[in-house]
Amino acid sequence: MTQTNPATLLSRRFPAKRAFITGAGSGLGLAMAQLLARDGWTLGLLDVSPGALDRAVNQLRQSAGAEVTGYLGDVASYETVAGSIGRFAAASKGFDVLVNNAGVAVAGAVDVTPVEDWNWIVGINLLGVVWGCRAGIPVLKQQGNGLILNIASSAGFAAAPQMAPYNTTKAAVISLSETLAAELAGTGVQVSVAMPGFFRTHLLDQMRAPPQENRMAHQLMDTSGHDPDEAATALLGAAADGDTYIVWPPQYRLAWRLKRWFPNWFLKRVQAFRDAQLRQAGQPQG
Repeated sequence: MTQTNPATLLSRRFPAKRAFITGAGSGLGLAMAQLLARDGWTLGLLDVSPGALDRAVNQLRQSAGAEVTGYLGDVASYETVAGSIGRFAAASKGFDVLVNNAGVAVAGAVDVTPVEDWNWIVGINLLGVVWGCRAGIPVLKQQGNGLILNIASSAGFAAAPQMAPYNTTKAAVISLSETLAAELAGTGVQVSVAMPGFFRTHLLDQMRAPPQENRMAHQLMDTSGHDPDEAATALLGAAADGDTYIVWPPQYRLAWRLKRWFPNWFLKRVQAFRDAQLRQAGQPQG
């Protein structure tokens, strides 16, 4: 049985086919853009890297003949996000799908992670999503339909030790999305939150972390067996189906339920898993 392209499912719901994606210069954001471009969507891509953004725009135009506009800037800036979304909406006479995807990684204990690293990750991972929602909601509410897909992480519910900055921002995105889903009920605007586990991407390229945590994160990502194309297909497909909570890969769904049913037991298992990973890597525990 051939799997339907999730972009096609979205096209049936939103025939105008207009999407704005943050962090779209590489990784998951670019993979989502590629799926949509192949189905004829008009795209707005926001990224902080001029080189990655130019390559993504050119690739999508050449390979899929897509109508793509790139917007350069940092999602931590409300003016950048609001201005980019506003210009895209004006040029496209609105938009249908907003993917708040841009993110970075910081690891370390709460009391030793540098203040500047806390400010950096909160500005991008949390406030970047807030700014996207704040700028996009008025357009979608006025239209009476649309989809907001916020990219959180399984880290937002797993709460592994030594990952406080990343865990905190992703948990906040989950909570923000739940709140928005309630606030926008009855408006025709769907809010979904994705909580993916590890898959191979560029998230760790600029990771700020102690060497031990950096090595462990790379090891988990490299051995995950999943890539951005798989993630994009799964996450967009679930969002197209109307799911509010999107947990992927499938094996993470049990973890999501266990955390909600048996939180204290779950946190102990997470600690045990981390200790096992440290032993496997031949590193001291702590």
